[in-house]
Amino acid sequence: MKNIIKKVAAINDLSGFGRSSLTAIIPIISNMGIQVCPLPTAILSTHTGGFKNFSFVDFTDNMTDFINHWKALGLNFDCIYSGFLGSSKQIDIVSDFIDFFGNDENLVVIDPVMGDDGSLYDTMENDIVSKMKNLIEKADIITPNFTELCLLLNKKYKSTISEDEIKQWIFELSKIGPNIIIVTSVPEEKNSSDKFSNVIAFDKKNNVFWKTKCKLIPTSYPGTGDSFTSVLIGSLLQNDPLPIAIEKATNFINQCIRSSCKFKYPNREGILLEKMLPMLTHPIIENNCELLKNNIK
Repeated sequence: MKNIIKKVAAINDLSGFGRSSLTAIIPIISNMGIQVCPLPTAILSTHTGGFKNFSFVDFTDNMTDFINHWKALGLNFDCIYSGFLGSSKQIDIVSDFIDFFGNDENLVVIDPVMGDDGSLYDTMENDIVSKMKNLIEKADIITPNFTELCLLLNKKYKSTISEDEIKQWIFELSKIGPNIIIVTSVPEEKNSSDKFSNVIAFDKKNNVFWKTKCKLIPTSYPGTGDSFTSVLIGSLLQNDPLPIAIEKATNFINQCIRSSCKFKYPNREGILLEKMLPMLTHPIIENNCELLKNNIK
C-alpha cells in the first residue's frame, strides 16, 4: 500500500540543542510535505561541534526494539536515510534495516558521516571506514563531503583538485555500488582566482556528471551536511529531477549561511534554520547546475 503522505525513515542522532542531525532533518523534510520517522542512534544534550561536557546516551541497544516494532506494524518507507552512525554495530543494524525495508520502489540514501577538513572525527572507531564502504554498496544515493570521499577511496586529502581528477575519483567510487554519488565541499583547482565551494555529482545509470558551485563564505556551521541531504531527499520525493534537487539543496544551504552570518550568535548553534524554512516552498528561478563533459574511460 502506498503512503498517503510519503515517509522517510531517518536514522541519525538527536541533540537537544543545536541545529544538526534530527533537529535539522525533521523540520526540513516535514516542511517539504513529507513525514519523518526518526530512528535515533544516540541522544545528546547538544551536538558535539563546539560544545563540551555534553550528555550522551548511546541508543544502539534500543534501535533493534524500534525496528522490530516497525516491522510488526508493517510500516513501509519511501526513503531510508542514514546519517551519523557512531559504531560498527550501528552500521550492521542499518545494513539489516535496509535489507528488510529497502525495495525497488524506495530510495536508500546514505550520508557517510565520518570526518571533515581532511580528518576523521575523533569519535569514530578505527574500522568505521571499512564498514562504511560495505554499507554504501546498498545505497542508491550517497552524499559524502570531500574529506569522506578521500576516506572511502583511501586517498590522501588535498586542498585543491582538478575537475578531471575529481570526476575520476567519483567514478572509481561508483564501482562499489551507489547509482548516484553527490560530493559536497569540493575545492577548486589550484589556478582558480576565485574561492568557490563545489558540489559534483555522478549519475551512473545515465552516465552523466553534474556540477553546481557557489562563492565560498569564510565561515562554517555544524549541521549543514544534514540540511543539504534533507533538502535533496525532499526535492527528489517531490519528483524533481536530480540536477534541480542538487541546485535546490545547494542554494538553500548557501542562503542559510549568508543570512545566518549577518546575525551575532555562536556559530556552534548552527544555521538559523527557522528563519529560512519558508524558502523551501519557493520555486527555483534559475538552475545553475551544469552538465559536465564525461571524459572518463
